[in-house]
Amino acid sequence: MASTNQLCLVLVIFFLVFSLSSLSTSAIIPKANVSLSIPPSQLVENLCNGKAIQDRGFCLKALSTPEVIAAMDTTQLGTLIMKLGAANAKARLNVYNEIIKKPGSPQALKALNCCVEAYKYAILSFEMVSSELVEDPESANYDVAVIGPEIANCEKELINAKVQAYQLLAGNRFMKYYVSMGYEITSTLELKNPNEY
Repeated sequence: MASTNQLCLVLVIFFLVFSLSSLSTSAIIPKANVSLSIPPSQLVENLCNGKAIQDRGFCLKALSTPEVIAAMDTTQLGTLIMKLGAANAKARLNVYNEIIKKPGSPQALKALNCCVEAYKYAILSFEMVSSELVEDPESANYDVAVIGPEIANCEKELINAKVQAYQLLAGNRFMKYYVSMGYEITSTLELKNPNEY
């Protein structure tokens, strides 16, 4: 009787862990449109072919939502990219906050806390950039660019602490892709609207 209860408990725990891991991953990895017949807009094509883009396939997939495809100009597209970046940073932050609750080594805890701070910074930066896109594209470009080193520092801390979590490193890589999209769009806006100060 006790072994049946233990087996049920193990299965419930396995199911919960599996559900949480797939839930948090789906919030981070962009899903392709259900309808693959919707081609990317010319704005999206141009952006995803930009020099700063680290992964063209990821860019096209992440920007394949009807809302993004309907963007009428570069500023609208930039605003949507910043929203996507902030949403993904929030999803990553939630993952880190959940992992911190579990017991681990002091080095791992230090690394995870470093990542929590990096993702808080990323969220604030993506949100701030949305408001700067029109009036100060040069500042927007800088504010997106500085997210990258924060995420790289998080990654370095995880590696140094020997935190063996593919999901965390993959999430950091995806965040770098969002940063590259943000940098590309703000660079484009900066060229279109040079700062007159």
